[in-house]
Amino acid sequence: MPTTLRMIVDQVIAPVPGPVGVYTEALTRALLESVPRGCEVEGIVSSSAPADYDRLESMFPGLSTLYKTTLARRELAAAWQLGLTTSPGGGMIHAPGLFAPLRRHDRTQSGDQVVVTVHDLLAWTHPETLTTASVAWHKGMLKRARKHADAVVVPTHALAERLANVIDFGDRVRVVGTAPRPGLTVPADGAEAAARAARLALPPAYLAATGTLEPRKGIVDLLEALGRPGVPDIDLVVVGPATWGELHLATVAEESGVDPRRVHAIEVDDPADLAVVLAGATAFVAPSHEEGSGTSLIEAFSLGLPVIHSDTAAYVEVAAEGGLTVPIGIGGGYVERLAAAISTVVEQPSVAERLSVTASDRAHAFSWRDSAERIWQLHADL
Repeated sequence: MPTTLRMIVDQVIAPVPGPVGVYTEALTRALLESVPRGCEVEGIVSSSAPADYDRLESMFPGLSTLYKTTLARRELAAAWQLGLTTSPGGGMIHAPGLFAPLRRHDRTQSGDQVVVTVHDLLAWTHPETLTTASVAWHKGMLKRARKHADAVVVPTHALAERLANVIDFGDRVRVVGTAPRPGLTVPADGAEAAARAARLALPPAYLAATGTLEPRKGIVDLLEALGRPGVPDIDLVVVGPATWGELHLATVAEESGVDPRRVHAIEVDDPADLAVVLAGATAFVAPSHEEGSGTSLIEAFSLGLPVIHSDTAAYVEVAAEGGLTVPIGIGGGYVERLAAAISTVVEQPSVAERLSVTASDRAHAFSWRDSAERIWQLHADL
């Protein structure tokens, strides 16, 4: 009888898959491509529409089976939070988030094991960015994980250290890095790439960034930096929504002294479109004040893009000097330092070329295959 790893794939078909949905898809594909001899992967999904089941089976053709719970996602999340259901049974369960059946078990006797993944600690550090219900759910599930999870996966050592300050999991924490999302490749056909760029209305020259106007993301700082005197008049393409709450990108740009016509918000779902956006940029700027992972940097590195990033711990860990680091500091001056870094990269081709080379070199350190093999080894160790 084969050993079965039961992967919760529900986030892929969530109404808003988000970064965890991208992570789930990428890791599941890699787990299927690296199945050890005598093992198999089963998918677990909440009660969903038949079309969603078909989509999962088409996306992950190597799954041995797809276990479908009797409860829909919302009800299942509530039941798992309170430990009110035994679904989906036991075995080796891997959750790409905190959405997991955490309950009392003894793996030394039953062989059951549950591993969860923590991507950030926003419920503790920035609860205002989440709904009240989401904060309560995340806090409740992490407390259940402390009691019942056999291991907790985090994407960076930086997040592991911060997690220990919130809840101490001791030696149960494992750091398993991320990699670029599947399909993040510029089309080989130049005409197709050009057509995509035209459809996305990309400007001739621009900086790229990802995120929202949420203060911790640093996009406001980036706009203020671009509005400083002497900074090159280069466009900014933000991969994300144009609004956050009552804030609008064009309004914030104008208040920062940047012509709103130079700022573009683009929301893309197709990885090839994202690749075209990133690859066409003069540089990628990651000004965030706090992150749990550095996946956005890894994706920019994979395309050989010069990267300018803040010195938030996760970025510094992931970049490992592959990008140009800008200290946030505690006494102000971050915007000015960011403006100086942008000016240097845009105006000095030799600097941009050097950063492009270091980016490509650093990209070799990350692969989903390696991440999947680490997950297989983690479950084997347990």
